[in-house]
This record gives sequence, structure tokens and C-alpha cells, in this order.
Amino acid sequence: MGLTIASNVSALNAQNNLNRSTDMLNKSIERLSTGFKINRGADGPAALVISEKQRAQITGLQTAIENSEKASSVIQTAEGALSEISSILIKMRSLALESSNTGASDANALAANQAEISNALDTIDRISRDTQFGTKNLLDGSAGVSGSASDADVTFIKGTNNTSTGSYAVNVTTVAQRAAVTAGATTTTTAADEVLTINGVNITINAGSTKAAVVTRINEFTDQTGVFAEEVPGIRLRTTAFGGDAEITVVSDTASATTSSGFGTTLTTTSGVNIAGTINSLAATGQGNVLTSTAGASKGTMVRIGEDTTSVTTMTQTVTGAQGNANVQNDGLQFQIGPNRNQATNIAINNASSDSLGTAQSGNVFNSLAEISVTSYNNAQDALEVIDAAINEISTSRGSLGAFQSNTLESLTSSMRSTLENTVAAESIVRETDFAEEIARFTSNQILVQTGTRVLSSATQTTQSILALLG
Repeated sequence: MGLTIASNVSALNAQNNLNRSTDMLNKSIERLSTGFKINRGADGPAALVISEKQRAQITGLQTAIENSEKASSVIQTAEGALSEISSILIKMRSLALESSNTGASDANALAANQAEISNALDTIDRISRDTQFGTKNLLDGSAGVSGSASDADVTFIKGTNNTSTGSYAVNVTTVAQRAAVTAGATTTTTAADEVLTINGVNITINAGSTKAAVVTRINEFTDQTGVFAEEVPGIRLRTTAFGGDAEITVVSDTASATTSSGFGTTLTTTSGVNIAGTINSLAATGQGNVLTSTAGASKGTMVRIGEDTTSVTTMTQTVTGAQGNANVQNDGLQFQIGPNRNQATNIAINNASSDSLGTAQSGNVFNSLAEISVTSYNNAQDALEVIDAAINEISTSRGSLGAFQSNTLESLTSSMRSTLENTVAAESIVRETDFAEEIARFTSNQILVQTGTRVLSSATQTTQSILALLG
């Protein structure tokens, strides 16, 4: 190549190589200083897209893990409160058993036990009302299953965690009946004192009592016998409760006559009939006048058909056929426990107040835990059944919460921690700087820059040799 002054191709070549080495050195410095090999889209478009998705997933997993941990705290709070209610119920059961021992307990002792039970019921209601996580109520029913009915003959009682939101048709195929016994009774007044034994309770009818007085006297013992009397042509006894467990046994110490109660000296025993029907076109279990769905979306729905068991003066007969709809709303606690859309779960925590526990016990004079009384043997026995049902409900709720925490929340949290670890590792490979590799590259580029600088300096001095030719 000839010597020229206007163009120094060697210097231009050296300068281009120096610029390229300088750019590579600057990028290497950026990667080392930021710790990332992908700092902009130009550094690797595909890698940037993958990395950003992984970063979003990492943040989502971290939030989901926090959500699951908070959910576990909510469940632990609810379960702890239910544990306290369970302890109270066990104490109440002991009091009911003590009150059943009427042979050794006088009226004052029974009244004292009842006062203690009433105080315990107030405590249960207070726990149910005031148990909160932050300001969110957990046991007052707002985090559980609620419902209503579209017909006056249908009363929604409760649902379970398995009950889905919806409107379910209720159909009755067999009407619930109370146990009933009817006897001819005095047309004037009783001729002599008479002792009626109804469900094991002795009731003295004084001589000279009219039929109305006999009815009134029998009804004074309704709380103990679970039976009420009414005037018909004669006297009819009926149980306050519906169903096959509702029973009347009655016998008198006086032969049947127009001047007696009319029940006679022969023991008479009769039972009621349980309701039968369907909910949402699927067979339901009948106890007394309560239907409980056992399958399908309505599973766990419990409704009472017809008159309330305490409404002994209302004798409206419920007929078979369609009774209306039970409208259920499952407002269970919703937890977002995954990093993506629709990765949520829920659990319903039913009302733990005393009027929601121990409901719908067939043949029982009490409709719920809130109504129990232990002031007599029969009442204490019925109270025991209701308390046992309440203990079972609370235990079931605690078991459900425990299973949800262990099998759902804790298992998912453990799985997400593993996923988070692997995703972070994958994102690191795509985006982060490998310092060993980058330092080697940095050293190489640094040497190239230093060498290029010296070469460029030499190339620019080439034109100086032309002056020597002129000299």
C-alpha cells in the first residue's frame, strides 16, 4: 500500500476496532455493576420476555405465600375460639348430667345449675359475636352459610361448608306428624282424684276438675313431659316434637269413664312420623319435620317444614307436594392462595352462637342450645342431647378447619416455596450476570482497549514518515 496523506486507512481500522472493544468493555462494566446481563430489550429480546414473566411469577408466588400464611392465622384464630366453646359445652354437659340426678338434687341445686348454664350460653354468644381477625367477624355466621325460604311453610335452618350457593326446590312426600293419643273425657267434672302418668311424669287431677281444668293441668307439665293437651271431643294429647322419636306413653290409675280423664288403666304408647321428601330433586333425610339434603350441590342444606316445634297452639297441617325454595348463600372466607387468576379456595365457618347450635334434634323439646333448661329430669335429658349435638357440630367445624389448614393451606404453601425456589433459580440463569464468565470477558476487553489505544497511536504516526521523504 502506498503512502498517502488524505486517508489513513490503518488508523481508521484501528479506531473502529478500538470503538468496538470500548463498547464491549462498557457493556461488561454495566453487567458487572448491575449484576444483570439483561438490562434492556436490546441485550436479549427473547430473554427479557422470559425474564419479565418469571419476575412477575416470583412476585406472585411471594404474595401468595404471604396470603396463605395470613389464611392460616385466620383459621387458627377461629379454631382457637371454637376450642374454647367446646370446653364450655363440655362443662355444660357435666351440669346437665348433674341435674339429671334429681334424686339427689333439690330445686335450689337445679336452679343454680341452670344459672350457670345461662351464664355459659352468654359466654358462647359473646365468643361467637366478638371473635375477629382484624375487624372481620369469624363465628357470627357472616363467614358461613346463610339462607332464606320463599314460602312460609319452609324455614331455612343451616347449611355446611359443602353447600353451594343456589336456590333449591323443596318437595314433601310424607308429612311429619306428632305422636297423638285421644281419649273420651269427663262431660261434667271428675268424680275423684286421679293420677295420670304421661311419659313417666305423674300428674294429679283433683276431684271436681272440668275437662278444661284437666287440659290446663296437663299443660302445666309440658316442659317435663314434652306433651300438650287440647280440648276436642274428649282430650287429645300430642307431643311438642314431630317424628318417629316423638313418643307418648300414658296411663291412669282410674278406669276410663265419663267422670274421669278417659285414658284408662291400660298403658297406651304411640309415636309420631318423620317427614320424607326431596331437596333439589334428590332424596333428603327426614327427622321430625326437618329435611336434610345429603347429596348434590344442596348437600348439607337443612330446612324445617311446617310449624315450628315450639308452636304448639298452631295446628296448620302441611300437605305433600312442592313447598317452595330454599335459597342458600355460601359466604365462606375466600383466600387467594396462588400466584395466578382463579387460584383461590374458600371455607365456610358456620354460626357458633347458642341459637345456631344443637338445632333440629328429633323428638326434643328444645329447638337449639339457647333454649335448654335443666330444671327437671326430662329437660336435663333433652338438654344432654342438644349439648351433645352442639359438641359434635363444634368438633366437626374444628376438624374441617384443621383439615383445611393442614391439607390445603400448609401443603400449598410448601409447594409454592419449592416452586418459588426453582423459579428464582431459572430467572437467575436467564437474567443475572455470571461473574466468573463476565470478569474473564471484562479482562479480555480491557486488554483489547489498551492494545487498541496503542495501535491507534502508532497508526496516526505513520503519516509523519512522509515528512522524512520531503526533508
